[in-house]
Amino acid sequence: MPWADLRLDVPNDRSGESIVAFVECVLVELTHEDVGAEYRSSNVFGATIDQYIATDATGQQFRERRYDERLGWFEDRISRDEVREKLVWRLSRSASLARNRSHSDPVDAPDMFSVKPTHQLWSRSASGC
Repeated sequence: MPWADLRLDVPNDRSGESIVAFVECVLVELTHEDVGAEYRSSNVFGATIDQYIATDATGQQFRERRYDERLGWFEDRISRDEVREKLVWRLSRSASLARNRSHSDPVDAPDMFSVKPTHQLWSRSASGC
C-alpha cells in the first residue's frame, strides 16, 4: 500500500519543499484511504499523540484527536488547511520536542510521524497510548 511508507522522524534533513510535498501526499491518502495520520512525541512531562482523520469524502474536514499523558484524550474538528499547517510546522522542526534540554532528564527519542489504518488509531483510545 502506498501509505505504508509514509513515516518520518523529527528532526529530519528534508527541505521545506520536500516537507510540503510529503504533507500533500499524506493529505491525499487520508482523504482516499481508510487511514489516519499520527504524530507522537515524548517529553519530560510524558507522551503526546496527535491524530488526524478525514471526516468527509472531499477531505476538507478532519477530526483531530490529541492525547496528553497529563490530560487524557480530547477531540476537535479542523479544516484541511489547519491540518496541513500543523503537519508542515511539526515536520519542519529542526529539533524534536522530545529533546528539550531545559529539564534535568531530557528525552532522547525523536518525535515520530506515521500514517496508519484508522482502526489502529481508534484501538489505542481505550488504552490511552
